[in-house]
Amino acid sequence: MIRAVVQKDLGQLIRFAIVGVSVAAIYVLLFLAFLQIGLATWLANALAFGLAVLAQYVGQTVWTFRQKLARQDQAMRFGCTVGLGFVTSALVTGIIGPMLGWSDWMAATIAALLLPVQNYVFFKIWVYAERGA
Repeated sequence: MIRAVVQKDLGQLIRFAIVGVSVAAIYVLLFLAFLQIGLATWLANALAFGLAVLAQYVGQTVWTFRQKLARQDQAMRFGCTVGLGFVTSALVTGIIGPMLGWSDWMAATIAALLLPVQNYVFFKIWVYAERGA
């Protein structure tokens, strides 16, 4: 039984990572494409980010956590988790990093390593928690 749980969680973690890397690539490609067609940087970023978050929600919901998309409460929790990720990255890059004398690239790297862990934990225990768990 423990082996089945570990295998399920490992498979889920691998799917989570694949979706995450794919979404990062989608964001970069969309951002660059939007810039190429002449959109302002802020607009290119906003559109690419929004579409990447949508792709992440679909991928994590349907493939990683095997849930239905049409749950409004789940979508709201997902949005809150994304918002918390933004707050975390802002704290690491804008407050904690400078306070500790980290370079910009170091603070960004730490944020980029911390956010997937934070997201997975929140997705697992809150956003996609089994009903009644």
